[in-house]
Amino acid sequence: MRARGVAARARCGVGTYFAEGRGLDHWITEYWHAAEARWVRVDTEHLGSGCVEHPEDLAPGEFLTGGEAWIRYREGRLDPDLFGLAGTEHAGGPHEISGNAVRDLAALCKREMLPWAEWGRMTEAYEGRAGPGYDRRIDLLAATCAANEPRALARLFTDPHFAVPPHLTP
Repeated sequence: MRARGVAARARCGVGTYFAEGRGLDHWITEYWHAAEARWVRVDTEHLGSGCVEHPEDLAPGEFLTGGEAWIRYREGRLDPDLFGLAGTEHAGGPHEISGNAVRDLAALCKREMLPWAEWGRMTEAYEGRAGPGYDRRIDLLAATCAANEPRALARLFTDPHFAVPPHLTP
């Protein structure tokens, strides 16, 4: 889409339409619909599959970015243990949501990473060692991604906890 001049970006988070009551790790595409002045969320992987009613324009809540899921978790509006990788016992919970929030920030800064790539303090978070200070950093990250202000995103992406290190990029 970008090659054709359409503003587009990858988003990392969870699809809520795969299993009732769960949010499963997933990536989608967003493109800017100028006439409607909004980002349209598209599940390109499931176009025509019947998995979701309108994969070409996902309804609010059908996909939550990592930051959106994090905010809902912190507000007590979702059970983090029901959010993570499908078919795994170990890859779910707050650490999985925070990892997707960091990956989503990277994607918004045009560094679309592999879904299993880890950097910054992600490993500590996955091991339960990151602590409340890191959770507050993820709070800031989630709020910044929700605000969708490019300069603020770029500034946050320089934080060593969130910036993709050179050894992970080509």
